[in-house]
Amino acid sequence: MDFDQVLEEIGEFGRYQKTNYLLICLPVMFAAANSLSYVFTAGTPAYRCLIPECENASDHLELFPNWIQNATPGDFDKNGVFTPKTCYRYRVNETFIGSQQPPQHHQSCPAQLFEKSEQRCNSWVFDSEENTIVQEWGLTCKENAWKLAFVGTMHFAGLVCGTAMSGYFADRFGRKIIFIICIMFMAVTGIAQGLAWDYNSFLVFAFLNAVGTSGVYPLAFIIGVEMVGPRKREMSSIVLNYFYAVGEALVGLAAWLLHDWQLLQYALSVPPLFFVAYYWFVPESVRWLIARNKRESAGKIIRKAAEVNKKELSMALLDNFKSNSPLEPTKCCDQEMDSKESLTGDNTSEIWLSVKEVFKSKTLVGRYTIMLYIWAINAVVYYGLSLNSTNLSGNKYLNFALVCLVEIPGYSMAWFSLRKFGRRFSLSGSLFLCAVTCVAGGYITQVQKDMEERSTWAIVSLFLIGKLGITSSFAVVYAYTAEMMPTVIRSGGVGVMSTFARFGAMLAPFVPLLGTYYEALPLLLFGGASLTAGLLGLLLPETFQKKLPDTVAEAKQLGKSKPKHSNDDSSLPPTAATNATNTNNNMESSIT
Repeated sequence: MDFDQVLEEIGEFGRYQKTNYLLICLPVMFAAANSLSYVFTAGTPAYRCLIPECENASDHLELFPNWIQNATPGDFDKNGVFTPKTCYRYRVNETFIGSQQPPQHHQSCPAQLFEKSEQRCNSWVFDSEENTIVQEWGLTCKENAWKLAFVGTMHFAGLVCGTAMSGYFADRFGRKIIFIICIMFMAVTGIAQGLAWDYNSFLVFAFLNAVGTSGVYPLAFIIGVEMVGPRKREMSSIVLNYFYAVGEALVGLAAWLLHDWQLLQYALSVPPLFFVAYYWFVPESVRWLIARNKRESAGKIIRKAAEVNKKELSMALLDNFKSNSPLEPTKCCDQEMDSKESLTGDNTSEIWLSVKEVFKSKTLVGRYTIMLYIWAINAVVYYGLSLNSTNLSGNKYLNFALVCLVEIPGYSMAWFSLRKFGRRFSLSGSLFLCAVTCVAGGYITQVQKDMEERSTWAIVSLFLIGKLGITSSFAVVYAYTAEMMPTVIRSGGVGVMSTFARFGAMLAPFVPLLGTYYEALPLLLFGGASLTAGLLGLLLPETFQKKLPDTVAEAKQLGKSKPKHSNDDSSLPPTAATNATNTNNNMESSIT
């Protein structure tokens, strides 16, 4: 019996599945929050040089007093507000000091007190409304900017390592137990980040925190979605992304309320400790239990689901879950067992033969090279926009939250466009949308000095639309990649693309630093990269409502007219629903 038939009998998305689905989604919110907490814990607060001739370090100091332009170099914005340089001040006028009998402490800080030549300072006055690791360990000025960006790079390195590890251990020891371990590891290392004693220890815990975080979303996807029937599966996978977006936005709101990097880290890391209770409330993956031939345990979960959903189970179905059942494992189990056997059995040679065939085909090498580039650009722009949102004009906490929440309509747009316009135009169209809005935002950024105040909202609005576009593109590229890969290497192929994107994402934390040299450069770079990716995407074949390729030969035929002499019924395109379901299953396999 196919497991999807089991789901139809117990209810595709009944009360039992809804309850478990909601429980699974809650840790995803905290995983999303932990994945972007470094934006504020390692963020740069407003600061300036301390001027000991005019103020005492022990006093409660004003960040921008009226006399600050007399003591430090800086720039005036379009509203006439002076912003001092962060690491330079004017030299003291020794002649003026010597004329004072006796020497005085100049609280008014007159211009005569200083010469118009700059010098580096070694003590600072920080914004009292924000406390980050910059104050904690003196990570000020341009020479330390790379250290703050490197926190994000270590995070993405942890994601690369953790994703592979969590997938392996989940296959071996069970989805539920590894899911809970990942949550606990994320929570403990997140708390350890708040307790870090220096920059190096903070980096280590940031890496370990990402290792734990990386396993939460993929395993939640598997546990939550696999118990949902085929007709509800697309919806459930999209809604899980909604929870992830809300979790990201919570980081900005929590940072806005707490103003302290340690309190923020504790607020995001302590609550997940309570999810240890999931050991008693969340069921194990039924598909995994059946694949391990633990039919009685799987049967208990199925009977419990049927009871909660108020469904009657047939005797034929119950017979499948007896330990002495003579029936063969279900179809879903065969698929999982085959995927494992392929790593050690005869299928290994088939995989390598397919890989060799791919490299011999100029068509496929060209397509997959384009896909690698598109994946990398998606990752850099997606994460780069999130990180760069704190550099926009206005309230950086609100901007960050909005940039995260706009992912919800982004995922919805991908869901709609995939069905309406197909894969190729959905991917390129999303990238073009991101490109146009990013370039327009960069242009306005440079000319806003000659514009009215509403230009700030114009930039933020364009920025949000750009994030919506790249979010939609990221959602589309998963399905598109899976549908272009031959069956024997589909999971591995999507995994390679995803891993390559993670490596590309390691560069994202450094892109906002380019804004210190040319303010619009990050947005212009994001726009140009998205434009090239969108143009290259038009060279790819359409896969919507086409048969998923089982062989390398079939993969090469995508986008080409079928030979007239062929009468193979298997080449007929399946229905959209079947194609979408197959794609989702392959995406699910690629995640683990």
